[in-house]
Amino acid sequence: MSRSFLIDTDAGSDDAVAIVMAFQHPDINVKAITVVAGNVPLEQGVQNSLYFTELCDVDVPVYAGAPRPIIREASPADWFHGADGLSDRGDEYVPRKTQVQDKHAVEAIIDTVRANPNITIVTLGPLTNLGLAIRQAPDIVENVSRCIVMGGAGCTNGNVTPAAEYNIWCDPEAARIVFLSGMPVEMVGWEFCQGEFVVTLDEIEHIKTINTTYSQFTIDCNQTAIKGYETQTGEIGLSLPDAVAMAVAIDPTIATETSQHFVDIECNSELTRGMTVIDKLNVTHDERNRDTWHDILERGTQPTICWELDAGRWKDLLYQLLQ
Repeated sequence: MSRSFLIDTDAGSDDAVAIVMAFQHPDINVKAITVVAGNVPLEQGVQNSLYFTELCDVDVPVYAGAPRPIIREASPADWFHGADGLSDRGDEYVPRKTQVQDKHAVEAIIDTVRANPNITIVTLGPLTNLGLAIRQAPDIVENVSRCIVMGGAGCTNGNVTPAAEYNIWCDPEAARIVFLSGMPVEMVGWEFCQGEFVVTLDEIEHIKTINTTYSQFTIDCNQTAIKGYETQTGEIGLSLPDAVAMAVAIDPTIATETSQHFVDIECNSELTRGMTVIDKLNVTHDERNRDTWHDILERGTQPTICWELDAGRWKDLLYQLLQ
């Protein structure tokens, strides 16, 4: 039985791989792609998303959403992904046939969730569109079975400041709306695109040997990101945070250790703006905290934090879906 997905994206090069994975999976029915400003400006993100649908030859509507965060200026990540988000390969990744829908992405999220009870939402960029949708139509929270958020840093270092991951940092106000909404958020933090989760040079060569349109696209559109990741961390390889989050969305058992906690987002301090504040040890003794070492008889409304993932299984799923 197929599962309905709605993907909200800022359409950078790791988003591209994640979206291809969803399109390629036989049990996933992507109902809509909604686009938000983030890695690239909104117009570029829409163009990229339309191209993804053409690449995979799927009939999935694409909707343009928020051109900037709720109260802040946009902060593109062109240094990491390239000006076009896809390694600046000229007109190679320009859509030729498809057009963006007239409906705004926020309205599309509301309508799609209402029309598809128990839908899964996967967010790959700043949470502006989803935050605005929840604020406008809070009833949609009850219709979502899972909301996988690629964002945040679970009690670890960030990638845009020492405290914050990029997607949450871009629009912390929107992130706070989502995390406090009661929607069943599953946070897959930035830590899962480092170390063993990085696609190594040997694994990049393996992907090339798959020798499909999708495998070649994965490597080609991420050339700038490979260089950016080495500049940022000193590690050599392909870091794909959005694709890791999509792997968890597709197969929840890839997350081998999780727990539920009250999570707040820092919005006021510039030092820690966008920090995902997780009281893992319940040192505040906050009754909103729930964790795996207590007996949980019913699923709570606090976000689920991924603490450990199976790196080998995420990569195997990636290879499978690039066939």
